[in-house]
Amino acid sequence: MKDATGELSMTAIAVVAIAAIGVVFTQLVWPTIKKNITRSAHCSEAYGCTDNGNSTVKCFYMTDDSGTTTDIICPSQSA
Repeated sequence: MKDATGELSMTAIAVVAIAAIGVVFTQLVWPTIKKNITRSAHCSEAYGCTDNGNSTVKCFYMTDDSGTTTDIICPSQSA
């Protein structure tokens, strides 16, 4: 019976540890990854870029089909 209790405790610890890792990933790591993916997608569609002088360029991209544009800072292609 002691062995079964020990195995149950270790299983519970493993489940809690996996849940904690999942929370850390979804709260801290995933937003940064998602932001970088979104920025890369917008930078690939950007136009009208002007040099900022620090290896970045200020560009515009279309936010929707109505022609609305938004500023975005993209890495310089020459850097």
